[in-house]
Amino acid sequence: MQYGVQEGMIFRDRQSGKSFLRPGYQSLLDALKPGDVIVIKSIDRLGRNYEEILEQWRMITREKKAEVIVLDMPLLDTRQGRDLTGTLIADIVLQLLSYVAQTEREMILQRQAEGIAAARERGVRFGRPPLSRTGQFRVLREQWLQGETSARAAARLLGISHKTFLRWCRETDGDKGTP
Repeated sequence: MQYGVQEGMIFRDRQSGKSFLRPGYQSLLDALKPGDVIVIKSIDRLGRNYEEILEQWRMITREKKAEVIVLDMPLLDTRQGRDLTGTLIADIVLQLLSYVAQTEREMILQRQAEGIAAARERGVRFGRPPLSRTGQFRVLREQWLQGETSARAAARLLGISHKTFLRWCRETDGDKGTP
């Protein structure tokens, strides 16, 4: 409560800051009124896209007429009346920190892609392992082809979704009847 923020006015997001289409952030913007104060830990908590950070900052401070406090960068506290030089310095710092946030995001994505590629080269397989088709599939497929059962009923007996059952049937038809 150092900044007098009431519990009901704390907005949190569990999603990445790569996009501003986050539910918590959108709720914050909807609740924002002129004279309100937004307190954030660091600029990269606001977002990770250089141009979008600058655009959102402008929208919050100029259109919504709210104030912003960035805890780890006191130069970005918009509550203090600034002369032209102070505004210039704050804008430069904002642009620099926004650039760093986006660059950091890009580096994370690059390292992630490199790690995935290296793992694939080592033979690591990603995703869920494929389900095996039991002998019961052949029987249920024939019943389905003969119109004796539905795809949903057959899938339920196999413990799979009906879409998986239909995909297996298409694959089997492509293999000329061998499951």
